[in-house]
Amino acid sequence: MGTDGSLRVNGYPARISQQPIRVLIVDDHAVFRQGLQLSLENMPDLEVVGDREDGASAVDACAELAPDVVLMDVRMPGMSGIDAARLISERHPAVRVVMLTGSQSEDDLFASIRAGASGYLLKEASTEEVADAVRAVANGQAFVSPTMTTKLLARFNALALRAEGGDGERRLTRRELEILALVTEGLSNKQIAAQLVISQNTVKNHVRNILEKLRLRSRAEAAAFAVRAKLVDNLA
Repeated sequence: MGTDGSLRVNGYPARISQQPIRVLIVDDHAVFRQGLQLSLENMPDLEVVGDREDGASAVDACAELAPDVVLMDVRMPGMSGIDAARLISERHPAVRVVMLTGSQSEDDLFASIRAGASGYLLKEASTEEVADAVRAVANGQAFVSPTMTTKLLARFNALALRAEGGDGERRLTRRELEILALVTEGLSNKQIAAQLVISQNTVKNHVRNILEKLRLRSRAEAAAFAVRAKLVDNLA
């Protein structure tokens, strides 16, 4: 948990590049896009490389502009931000997506996470908090607005209780717990394979089994769930 009350979960190793973080802004309101760009341009470690007004053009822009982070509204005409986040996650897995929205809907929050978004931030956030969210997800972390954190933790708590009372098929093996612990520490499949002296394909299969057993959709969800449910605390 960050000092500002936001939920931050390590998902990948810290960013090493000294280049500014490349940001793409996606929102159907031109005035909002322009205002946000002007605010972020004052941050020396951030570079706004473009802006788009809908989800479909955002997906195309990821190939054209190679942003590190996309700041994207949830609800836009045409393709929604959630659908765009799903396509970006599939086609450009190195790009991180932060939903920047006025929606406090739990459905939008969880749909965004399932679509692969690494962050969910409300538009009432300050410029500094938006910049912090960009830096966090660029470093492989997840960032959720403090207002939404309670809803997120409540969902993970329900998942934890369900897992504890679930049948044997959903219980994680010790090897799966070991891999989940390393995922939570931010290691990639390649790094996990090297540390456990197994193949990357074996790691990939274990991660897939972990997500299926816990009924989760992404590594970020798995890391957050593991922290909340304390699934990896007792590993020797």
